[in-house]
Amino acid sequence: QNLYSSSQPDRPRPSMLRHLTSKIKATGPIPVAEYMREVLTNPVTGYYVRNNMLGPDGDFITSPEISQIFGELIGVWIISEWMASGRPRRLQLVELGPGRGSLAADVLRVFGQLRSVLAEASVSLHLVEVSPALSLVQAGSLTADGGRAANGEDEAAYRRGETAAGLPVSWYRRLEDVPAGFSIFVAHEFFDALPIHKFQRTERGWREVLVDIDPEKPDALRFVVAPAPTLASATLPQEGERRPHVEVCAEGGVLVQQLARRIAEDGGAALIADYGHDGTKTDTFRGFKGHRLHHVLDSPGSADLTADVDFSYLRRMAGGGVACVGPVTQRSFLKNMGIDARMQALLRSCGDPAVRKQLLASYDLLTSPAHMGERFHFFGLLHPSRLQAPPTPAPLPVAGFAELSYT
Repeated sequence: QNLYSSSQPDRPRPSMLRHLTSKIKATGPIPVAEYMREVLTNPVTGYYVRNNMLGPDGDFITSPEISQIFGELIGVWIISEWMASGRPRRLQLVELGPGRGSLAADVLRVFGQLRSVLAEASVSLHLVEVSPALSLVQAGSLTADGGRAANGEDEAAYRRGETAAGLPVSWYRRLEDVPAGFSIFVAHEFFDALPIHKFQRTERGWREVLVDIDPEKPDALRFVVAPAPTLASATLPQEGERRPHVEVCAEGGVLVQQLARRIAEDGGAALIADYGHDGTKTDTFRGFKGHRLHHVLDSPGSADLTADVDFSYLRRMAGGGVACVGPVTQRSFLKNMGIDARMQALLRSCGDPAVRKQLLASYDLLTSPAHMGERFHFFGLLHPSRLQAPPTPAPLPVAGFAELSYT
């Protein structure tokens, strides 16, 4: 049955709830991961595909939108890791889930200011984005001409453009489509939106939590515990796991394995920044609508769904082929990157009291333990050679994970 027919533009959009209930009636209760994937990325009614959910009018605001300092310091981190890798001739900057493109724009501005450092390196920007609507927003803010659809048969990218400074920008639906080569990968608030499986410990071992139709209210959904093991509950919870309830993001695990393989083969680094924990939390699945908490099963498709990232799981999935650093809190990372000195320089050069007030407020939002300072964590994947000392001198400390000295 065709859920959506473009020949009848006036028909209301199919309801995500109707789509899910008919699916559950046909196949039985579905895993939380399938629920999350449908709600967020279904090509017709998915939340990310349909909405521009970022910023003050959307459902959440991200750090790059709060302050350009955040993106500038990430830019400094990227250049510092590129230098520590011996300044390769090609530098691919790859961002997963670039939002409105604010972070990439701030990073590129730093690249422009440090053009003399990057000197001969050929730099290109590669964006992994599932939402066609967001790719247009990003193209508007990052390219001189808004970019163009790329639709050659053998074309991995679906959109291409150039920045005002002439750097090539390409858009891809999947990480696998990004060309091989020395790359620095950045994933800011990306992993938390990937689908998770949920498991409950029972007397008979792990059982998967599923989403079912509520028998009392046929137009509502509820969580149920699977009566028997599923493939996921038999394979995903760790041996020796002590928590009574765990969330496992298998898709995040696969992505980290892809990143690790690329870094091991082609060199580079990955910086993952997200709210998360190091294997200690249990139930973190949340919905956000209009900056407020929203029950995850209510009116599916109208709210953003997220779960805290389990960095201990990502570290395990990265395997032994790369070096992992962190997680460290956003507060520590930004302070190590020199946010205090950068902030003082900005305040000194700023005469407008309103702008000063805004700068101080954004600094507080980014670093204060009450706001994002301790909820957000930074985690890095590096080529193993990065932390091995040559005969002399010791390897350079990894910026952000240790204090960065500007010389």
